[in-house]
Amino acid sequence: MIVLNKVFHFCAAHQYGNPALSDEENLTAFGKDLQVHGHNYELTVSVTGAVDPKTGFLVDLGHLKEVVNEHVIHQLDHSQIEIDIPWFVGKQPSTENIVVWIWDQIAANLNSGSLHQIRLQETPTIYTDYFGPQ
Repeated sequence: MIVLNKVFHFCAAHQYGNPALSDEENLTAFGKDLQVHGHNYELTVSVTGAVDPKTGFLVDLGHLKEVVNEHVIHQLDHSQIEIDIPWFVGKQPSTENIVVWIWDQIAANLNSGSLHQIRLQETPTIYTDYFGPQ
């Protein structure tokens, strides 16, 4: 299996909290992340499929870049995720949820190859991998 990886970057803010929890429970669950804070995210989009024998390419990188930029990066960059992206209303803006949203945005618009993995790196030591819906 061949997997092609393309890396993108965006900056976004988010704030954790659950209105159903008490102040103490929120503090225990989320700590300092109860405050609005931001990250410089690194997004790796991994695509697999058959290599086109005419071009030697697995996917049209121009199309992949266009899809990711239009449907993901332009939506997330310089946003406050849980406020600016309607899908996140009532959901935590965690990397675990963000990768699901990203997958859906790309999968619905990709015209060649198929998504293999989404990796979202939030900090130098934290990243989340998603391999699509089960």
